[in-house]
Amino acid sequence: MARSAATRIDAYLTHLSSERRLAANSVESYARDLVLLARFAAARGTEPDVLQLPDLEALVRDMMSEGRSPRSVARAIACYRGFFRFLVVNGELPASPASDLRPPRAWKSLPRYLSVEEIDRLIAQPDTTTPRGIRDRALIELLYATGMRVSELVGLRPADVNLEASYLTCTGKGDKQRVVPIGDEAAARVRTYIRDGRPALLGRRTSPRLFVNARGGGLGLSRVGFWKILKGYAKLAHLTTRLSPHMLRHSFATHLLERGADLRAIQMMLGHADLSTTQIYTHILEQRMRTIYDQFHPRA
Repeated sequence: MARSAATRIDAYLTHLSSERRLAANSVESYARDLVLLARFAAARGTEPDVLQLPDLEALVRDMMSEGRSPRSVARAIACYRGFFRFLVVNGELPASPASDLRPPRAWKSLPRYLSVEEIDRLIAQPDTTTPRGIRDRALIELLYATGMRVSELVGLRPADVNLEASYLTCTGKGDKQRVVPIGDEAAARVRTYIRDGRPALLGRRTSPRLFVNARGGGLGLSRVGFWKILKGYAKLAHLTTRLSPHMLRHSFATHLLERGADLRAIQMMLGHADLSTTQIYTHILEQRMRTIYDQFHPRA
């Protein structure tokens, strides 16, 4: 990558993290997309700021032909539009070549979620006679009870959880904090973990994180680490669905809505900035009602 391209990309990423306050994972995704842009320009013997709309459209076609999903390509396009707009605002370009760059149509897929029975089977898998099992039971219970993102879950500190009042404070995207209630069962499991599991995992070490690694307890549990834990228990529970931590978040929202919870309350608990993001769960219920109708109505 040419130095000038690298300098501009670094400046934009710094802008995203320090001024726009994007989450670290989002900044990393943008960085990968911008490296791809710089390599594409270098292959054409030029730099990103010299590219024009036809060049960028060719890059989009390349990404699609390589099998990237429309959602992934749309994110890259949003990144490029923001990057060139940043250069225009800074006076480095007279106009953005990406202003008319359009994303491909995204797939209209609904979030996948588990049934209540599947959730119960999953939660029952950890061996709660061991410190690791106590921790894992608390992790899964808490994730399903709150609908947090996995990054929010593993980033919790002991002071973030108020078990007496049955709520926690988590830090979401853009470092925005929100208060989320905790159910009695999840609160009891976290209390047991703090009393019996965490001290055994830590030993003589200390950690600022609530949930610590079973190996070298001073380290906080990572997102990837929790994903592996969850996949292991999904296999033990004989879940045929390819499980991810985000699926528990979808299950949390769907099960609340099924039982009559207010959509705006769910929005607040999930930390969605826009209610339209939360409304995807109403489509799940509409689809489910249609399936039930077709299955049981005598004239369907």
